[in-house]
Amino acid sequence: MDKKDTFNPIIGSLTNDDSSAAMAQKIVRFFKENSLAEMKESLEKLKSLMSCYQCALLEVETKFRVLNEQFSLQHERNPIEMIKTRIKSPESIQEKLVRRSLPMNINSIESEIYDIAGIRVICSFIDDIYMLADCLLSQDDITLIARKDYIKNPKENGYRSLHLVVEVPIFLQNEKRLMKVEVQLRTIAMEFWANLEHKLRYKKNLPDDILSLTASELSQCADMSAELDIKMQNVKNIIEKM
Repeated sequence: MDKKDTFNPIIGSLTNDDSSAAMAQKIVRFFKENSLAEMKESLEKLKSLMSCYQCALLEVETKFRVLNEQFSLQHERNPIEMIKTRIKSPESIQEKLVRRSLPMNINSIESEIYDIAGIRVICSFIDDIYMLADCLLSQDDITLIARKDYIKNPKENGYRSLHLVVEVPIFLQNEKRLMKVEVQLRTIAMEFWANLEHKLRYKKNLPDDILSLTASELSQCADMSAELDIKMQNVKNIIEKM
């Protein structure tokens, strides 16, 4: 591992099986092998990388706000109800690196994890999702890295959303960098279901029988939400044809 690119190296080198004495020895060994200057450089690199992700989020968010404004002038309505952004926490980044058996360094973060910067676009109708996605991807400075359509192919639990991973350039003081951003596009109904499902089930140590029962109920709720989206889309289509 490149000491200069170390990310949370002490925690990353310990295991749950280490005794207190073994932990202490590892920590002492780490400080012997890594100077304070090297540790400071690692932290500065990580702060700089997170700042770049924040800048990339601003770039993509601005693109969606411009599209929303332009669409409202042409059609007298806004396709976007809400935009949310987030940067993945250091704890979540570390957990993902560990789960995927990736090295604990900045190179792994930048090249292997695609959802550090995330933007969620809440749309009025299903058609708006695909229209906005097409408009974003048609822009010459946006590169599509990955696409997963959980609207046409919902997850087993009923989750629906369109996921895009895009690469966008950011222009810094002395350089241009290409940064990855995960984009989620969903309707109000999809957002409502996903938020409640997350609150009810996320990190809950529920018994298997309760998990099975709630999984069935939540799946039915997801189907009802999807049916509502289709009905509202049909109503919109009828009105627009008049």
